[in-house]
Amino acid sequence: MSLKNLSVRNKIPNIYKSRLLNQRVNKIFKKFEKSFKINSNFIVGVSGGSDSLALAFLTKVYALKKNLNPRYFIVDHKLRKESTNEADKVKRVLKSFKINAHVLTWKGKKPVNNIQSLARNKRYEFLFSKCKKLKISNLVLGHHMDDLIENFFLRMARGSGLKGLVSLGMNTQIKGINLIRPLIKFEKKDLLFISKFIFNFHVDDPSNHDVKFNRIKIRNLIKGFNDFGLDKKKFQLTIENLKGSDQSIKFYVEKNKRENSTFNYRKVELILKENFFDNSHEVIFRSLSDLIHLVGKKANFVRGKKIENILNKIKERKLRKETLGGCVIKMVNHTVILTKEQ
Repeated sequence: MSLKNLSVRNKIPNIYKSRLLNQRVNKIFKKFEKSFKINSNFIVGVSGGSDSLALAFLTKVYALKKNLNPRYFIVDHKLRKESTNEADKVKRVLKSFKINAHVLTWKGKKPVNNIQSLARNKRYEFLFSKCKKLKISNLVLGHHMDDLIENFFLRMARGSGLKGLVSLGMNTQIKGINLIRPLIKFEKKDLLFISKFIFNFHVDDPSNHDVKFNRIKIRNLIKGFNDFGLDKKKFQLTIENLKGSDQSIKFYVEKNKRENSTFNYRKVELILKENFFDNSHEVIFRSLSDLIHLVGKKANFVRGKKIENILNKIKERKLRKETLGGCVIKMVNHTVILTKEQ
């Protein structure tokens, strides 16, 4: 990609052109541009880590080329005394590269337990709120290949099924928002190079080295896998293969829901035909989970163990009437009926 081609629709500022002259930076941007393919405005979540700063640079160049107007947001969780100063510094560094970022601050009482998970939820809450307020449906996040592999092993440790193991995808839709992870096929070392070469700066969060967190334990475990010839690209290939299997299951789940469930508009109830349960366990499990979520209209899906409990009762013909996920579930002869809980 020549710099002339880069400037087809917009003048790329010299501060970017000079960096793109670097062969490695240019190669990384080419790969990014090929995978991103977004033609409408988007929001970028920036933490200040090397991966998110690399994402800020790559998305800014992409936006200049495509004449887009991305928005950048930094979430200050205030979980550490240094966090506010770090957020302000990230904002200043981005500003020096003509990237205007806004800081969103988590106010109020902070958690004592399950800190990383709750902080992540709060971060998503802030970013989703901005997406809706600005009427932007694309949220771009900095997850990379290392995160993909860590997520796989964390989910495995929790006993997740196939759907959970491959949950961190390049494109996911949640609550009408497109979560886009264009760095999912990039290694951490390339993003670290970008942040160092472009900004000569990144925030090093001490929690990324604290072994009391399971994610860090998994990260340290993965580092030793190379000694057994298990490199990251092989793990990525395995995950991609599993995603293919997951897509196949999704096809049969949609087919099952379409052909073996019907909505009674007069009684306002969803009827699951007997054939609904004549499928593989995974297809039945996902189909029922989806429909409970649809009818119950709760924000989150029901936990797997509770779905399993309902399925066992249906299989043993012991289900009478249960309430789950905002649904009333009852069995009448050989059919199961779902209605919204009043």
